[in-house]
Parts: sequence; C-alpha cells; structure tokens
Amino acid sequence: MPNIAVVDMAGKSVGEIALSDAVFGIEPNAVVMHMAVVNYLANKRQGTQSTLTRTEVSGGGRKPWRQKGTGHARQGSTRAPQWRHGGIVHAPKPRDYSYSLNKKVKRLALKSALSDKALNGGLIVLDELKLDGFSTKTVAAFLNAIGAGKKALIVLDSNDAFAVKSISNIKGAKSAQVNTVNTYDVVNADTLVIVKNAVAKLEEVYA
Repeated sequence: MPNIAVVDMAGKSVGEIALSDAVFGIEPNAVVMHMAVVNYLANKRQGTQSTLTRTEVSGGGRKPWRQKGTGHARQGSTRAPQWRHGGIVHAPKPRDYSYSLNKKVKRLALKSALSDKALNGGLIVLDELKLDGFSTKTVAAFLNAIGAGKKALIVLDSNDAFAVKSISNIKGAKSAQVNTVNTYDVVNADTLVIVKNAVAKLEEVYA
C-alpha cells in the first residue's frame, strides 16, 4: 500500500508512514462488516421491554354477560385482546438480544473497515496527541486543523485521561484504544484518526 502522510496537531505534514497491506490494504468485505455492525447493535440492546398479557392486566375476572340469549357475541373477560384496556397478544417480554460472532469474522470485519477508510481517504495518521491538561478547546482546534469532519474516531496508543475526557466533551468525536476499537465505530465515523504509535500496535495485533 502507498505511504500515507503523518500530520501534527496543527494539520501540517511531518513525514510519511507505510501502512501494512494485511490490515489497511485488504479488499473490504461489506457482508462481514454488516454482520459485525448488526452484532454490535444487538449486543447493546437493553431488552427491558415488557407489556401486559390478558392474564396480567388488572380486572376482567367476571364474565361481562351470560353466554347465550343476549344477542351479543359470547365473551369470557373484558381483558381479552379485542377489548379496550385488554391485554396484548404475544406481548414483548424482557429478553437478551446478544449473540456472539466468530473471532475470525470480527477480525476480518475490523480489517475491512480500516481498509475501507484508508482506500477512500477517510484515514488520518497523527504524529502524537499531547495535552498538558483537560482541554476541549485544544482538541477541537486540532480536529478542525486536520479536517476531521463532524464525526471523528480517534484511536489512541494509551489510556490518556486528558485526551479521553477532552475528546468526550466534543459532539461527534469519540476516542478508542487499540484493544477497544470496533467495526461499528470505524464505519460510523466520517474520519478515522489514528495516533502513529497506535498504527504499529494495530498492525502487530491484526496483521
């Protein structure tokens, strides 16, 4: 894969880096990426929905009228589903929506997402993200300088509390580390910003 420019926090080019074809240069597999995104969203579902069936709605214990001779259709309870205030048929109940994907599928999906960003110009390699303290203004200025767009995912090489907190204060910006980055976040971001040292770690893990 051709070299990609490395920029500093001011958006100026400070060198180049050769990306691994095994991680950033494969043919993106859209089907596997879709599987990973659906899996991620399903695993995030709380599954706490709960409505009442006819046995759980209060009232309706008495037969509303006698079985025969009234001219009405026969009814056994005023809490049957066809009645106002009646129970819900096949009511949704709390359940677990999560399921697992094969490890190889997850790895291929992430490499496909990274490669797609690299091939379509959505990848920026940052020399280093250095903050002396919590500074949302500094991070916002740096994202603007490199042209990160409205939604940016910044992959850090370490758990820098200053960077993580400052990034989280910016709408549309999100941080991740090499061991927490996932396909959904990469696909969802307009721009993927990776710190130079994190590139080496990604290639070490996924190559």
